[in-house]
Amino acid sequence: MKLFKRAISLFTLALVLILSFEVKAQEETNILELTSETESLSTLATAVEAADLEATLQSEGPYTVFAPTNEAFENLPEGVLNELLKPENKEQLIAVLTYHVIPGEVMSDDITETMKAKTIQGSNASVKSNGESVMIENAEVVKADMDASNGVVHVIDEVILPPSIKKALNSSKSDY
Repeated sequence: MKLFKRAISLFTLALVLILSFEVKAQEETNILELTSETESLSTLATAVEAADLEATLQSEGPYTVFAPTNEAFENLPEGVLNELLKPENKEQLIAVLTYHVIPGEVMSDDITETMKAKTIQGSNASVKSNGESVMIENAEVVKADMDASNGVVHVIDEVILPPSIKKALNSSKSDY
């Protein structure tokens, strides 16, 4: 009987240790790792690397990242993504990517109405909720509250552009 109790105690201890390591491993996944390991965000991971923003997404934070899907990048006007990824356009790429990041951790339930959020790019973005869905600018959150050690990621269905980039795109369209 003593041997049985001891075996149960050891089994329980082992189970607790295994579960605590699993929880710790999940908590240690930062935003960069989370986005890099998510197949539907591979274009974002490529853009982050091209902009040399890996250190930002690995830093302590906390940050809220609105992460566009691969399809969102594909839906940009023709040629825009390729232009942004060129080394000579790194500043514009940084502006676009940092417009998707808000300092602090904002969970989807924290968004109860329309609010202006200052992005790390420097411009304000409109974030709103109607109780059923969350939007940033015209992009809808399609997967919310992906927890990371240094913040939270919300996957969105469009790439949002800061006012300066929108203005440049609109003026280049009128040049044709």
